[in-house]
Amino acid sequence: MDLSLVIPLLNEEESLPELTAWIERVMDEHHYTYEIIFVDDGSTDNSWEVIQQLRARNPHVKGIKFQRNYGKSAGLNEGFKAAQGEVIITMDADLQDSPDEIPELRRMILEDNLDLVSGWKKKRYDNRLTKNLPSKLFNAAARRMSGIKLHDFNCGLKAYRKKLVKSIEVYGEMHRYVPVLAKWSGFRRIGEKVVEHRARKYGVSKFGWNRFINGFLDLLSIFFIGKFGKRPMHFFGLWGTIFFLIGLGFALYLVISKLIEPEFGITNRPGFYISLTAVILGVQLFLAGFLGELVTRNSASRNFYLIEEKAGI
Repeated sequence: MDLSLVIPLLNEEESLPELTAWIERVMDEHHYTYEIIFVDDGSTDNSWEVIQQLRARNPHVKGIKFQRNYGKSAGLNEGFKAAQGEVIITMDADLQDSPDEIPELRRMILEDNLDLVSGWKKKRYDNRLTKNLPSKLFNAAARRMSGIKLHDFNCGLKAYRKKLVKSIEVYGEMHRYVPVLAKWSGFRRIGEKVVEHRARKYGVSKFGWNRFINGFLDLLSIFFIGKFGKRPMHFFGLWGTIFFLIGLGFALYLVISKLIEPEFGITNRPGFYISLTAVILGVQLFLAGFLGELVTRNSASRNFYLIEEKAGI
């Protein structure tokens, strides 16, 4: 199969028929073998009924319906599991991403030998104050911490090599940083393409202000897990050693001072409390490292989502 299109959605019943017809036209023009995987993230409108109607008309349409809303990351993760195409394209269901970009994205993966191609919405039609400025801050922070030179990490329109999507797990709010997850998994051939961004035609945005805070927290999580996820003792043990040595140094100073001057008071000195606190922190960090090592080596981290129904998968 040439292409798998993974499209997570929430309450997009109005846009689905138009989006599907557009995708079909592009696929037919280029004679691609393909599948369209809609992942209904607990919609409360008639989105699932529309997906079933589309599947009845076009067998290339497939669907996954969650029992409740889990978030975009969960939708992508389940869509990636089901995808069978040589190249996987992700896009939003709100018609703000153009399916006409698909052939060039696929070409860049196959002919330019890239693992991932991320879209860049250079000209946006979102509110500048509530979306554009925070997005620029996010992207600047992500570039700085990850070393990946992308302008728009959060763009939903991306292309992936099949091996990549089968090698990563997208959870929490990590859909914003799939390129970072890819890099930490060893897929470093990452490219970028300027793509068309269209004004929203139906419905309203599903993302609120809290996504900005979650985005920064998730970036820190990715950075930590990528660097120390398989060796937590290297992080906690290092800081535990530093704090323990600081505490031990203050304790030795107090003991030596007491030996030199018998009238020297220990417990009424600030150094005593600094020493005690540092030693306790050092021991706690060591314990955190040991527990982290036990968890890492004795459990497999997997996310499971309650799926209500599937169609064609």
